[in-house]
Amino acid sequence: QVHLIDSGGGSVQTGGSLKLSCVASGYTNNNSCMGWFRQAPGKEREGVARVTISPGPRVYANFVKDGGAVFIDSAKSTLYLQMYNLQPEHTAMYYCAAATRGPGDVCTWSFLLQRAVWGQGTQVTVSS
Repeated sequence: QVHLIDSGGGSVQTGGSLKLSCVASGYTNNNSCMGWFRQAPGKEREGVARVTISPGPRVYANFVKDGGAVFIDSAKSTLYLQMYNLQPEHTAMYYCAAATRGPGDVCTWSFLLQRAVWGQGTQVTVSS
């Protein structure tokens, strides 16, 4: 069973940057959908970034919010989210997510919300 450990959160000032990491352990499937979500107090979980993973070295970034970047180091089984120019509204708990894709499955926010295994979350706090 896949286990996700996300880390890299912290407290930064407005305009700062953070790089979040999500290490996947256990069984991995090369046909996967992975992503990052954030959840602020009193709000629903919101997608931040998602990638479609297929056999081979290439990954596909379907969406990344706020000018960030998402990428995978396959050798380290790690998904990264690089965030730039962070603003107070980005303050939230950030969660890594991963789900296996079957034939015909498309990596969408709803797909991840319905199917994903989740990391424990890492807190991002942005202050002025």
